[in-house]
Amino acid sequence: MTSQPRTFTDIGCTVCGCVCDDLAVTVADGRVVEAKGACRLADPWFRAQNSAAPPAALLDGRPSDPGAAFARAAELLRAARYPLIYGLSRSTTEGQRAAAALADRLGATIDTTASTGHAPSIMALQQVGESTCTLGEVKNRADLVVFWGSDPAVTHPRHLERYAADPVGRWVPGGRSGRVVVVVDEQETETAKLADLFVQIPAARNWEALWELRMRMREGNLPPGPLPEGRGREDEPELARVSDAVGGSDELPLPSGRRPGGGLPSLARAIAAAKCGVFFFGAGVTRGRQAHRTVEALLQLVTDLNDRGRFYARRMRRFGDVAGADSVLAWQTGYPFGVNLSRGYPRYNPGEFTGPETLARGEPDLCLLIGSETVADFPPESLEHLKRIPVIVLDPPEAEPPVPAAVRFTTAVYGVHRPGTAYRMDEVPVPLRVLLPTDYPSDAEVLNELLSRVRA
Repeated sequence: MTSQPRTFTDIGCTVCGCVCDDLAVTVADGRVVEAKGACRLADPWFRAQNSAAPPAALLDGRPSDPGAAFARAAELLRAARYPLIYGLSRSTTEGQRAAAALADRLGATIDTTASTGHAPSIMALQQVGESTCTLGEVKNRADLVVFWGSDPAVTHPRHLERYAADPVGRWVPGGRSGRVVVVVDEQETETAKLADLFVQIPAARNWEALWELRMRMREGNLPPGPLPEGRGREDEPELARVSDAVGGSDELPLPSGRRPGGGLPSLARAIAAAKCGVFFFGAGVTRGRQAHRTVEALLQLVTDLNDRGRFYARRMRRFGDVAGADSVLAWQTGYPFGVNLSRGYPRYNPGEFTGPETLARGEPDLCLLIGSETVADFPPESLEHLKRIPVIVLDPPEAEPPVPAAVRFTTAVYGVHRPGTAYRMDEVPVPLRVLLPTDYPSDAEVLNELLSRVRA
C-alpha cells in the first residue's frame, strides 16, 4: 500500500559540521523522496536512508540473535585488558555520554575523530586561547572572511551560502558585495575560484607566512599601495623568502572584480581595511608534525588583530557531530579527546592516548568502533592492528566496516530514525527530529545495554 507523502520542515543534517537545520524533507513509503535545501553531499545521504536492511546483529559476519551478540560483546569487553573506544562523531550527545560511561567502567581509552583532524587545533587553543564566535556572528558582522587551508565549496557546500559569503547580515546589508573573501592554500581550490583574493602558500610555509603576517600587522596601519621603502630582502631575508613563495600581485582586488591572485601584502591590507573578520582554518593547516605550532600562530594573529577591530578564528570541523563528541568528553572527563581511564581517573596525552597512535603501536587488545567509516583516515599500521584484534562495531544500516568485526550491531541514524542533539562546528546545539520509523536501536541504547551487562 502506497502511503501519502509527508513533508517535514526545519530538519537538521549531520553529514558535515555545518549541521544545516533548514531542510524540508519529504518521505513516502518509508523512504526519503525529496530533500529541499540539501547540498550535493546531503541529498544522496538522505535518499539512501532505508535502502539497506541488514540484520540487527552479526557475529563474525553471520546473522545472529541480538541477545547472543550482546553476550559475546560483553564477554569480549570484560576480557580486554586495554580496550579502545573510538569514533563518536556520527553519534549525538546521548550516544557519546553512554560511550563515556562505558569507557569509565572498563578503564578504557576513549578517543574521537579529532585525533585524525583538529587535534593540533585543540592542543594549540589549550596553549594560547581562542578568539571565537558563532556562525550567526559571522553572517551578521564579518566583512572579511579568510579560508586558510580549507575548501568549503567541496567539504561544506552550504557554508558560503548560509554563513560566510552570500547571506545578508545585520551589519553587512550588501551580502556578498559587502564582503571580501580570501582563500589561502597551496593550490587553487574550488573556493579560491569564488574568492576575491587567492594567496598561494606551500603547506610547509604556513607557519612562516602567519608570523610574517603578524609582523606586518603589528607595524600599524598599512598604506593603500605597495609596502614602504626598505621593507624587502635586505632587511628581512627570511620574510622575503616567504613572500617569494607566496608570489602574486600586491594589489588587492575589489569585491566586484572577483579576480583571485595576490600575496601577503594584499591580505594584510584587506585585514587592515576590515571592521570584522573571521579566519576559518582546516586540514591544510592541521597536517604535519608541528601543526599545533602553525595553529598557535594563527590563533595569536587573530588575538593581535583584536587590537584594531573584531576578529575571530573558527575550525572547519568535518563530521556532523565531532564538535559534540569533544564537548561531551570534556564535560564528562575534563578532556576533549584521547582520554585514558585505566587508572580510575582521566589522563590526557595526545599521541600516547589517541586511537591511531595506540593502534599503530599495537597496544589495544580490543576496539569498539562507534561509526566505523571514521577509521578511513587511519595509517596503514593502525588498520593492520585492527585486523588482528577483536572489533565491535556500531554502524548505521548503509555502512560497511572497513575491517572485519567480531560483533556488529546495526544502529538507527540520528536525525532520521531517532531524535537527538548534535553540535554544529561552532558548538551550537541543534535538535534532530525523526523522519522514518525503524526497529533498529540507537547507539546509546546498545552502549547502555553493554554497560549493564559488563556491570553484571
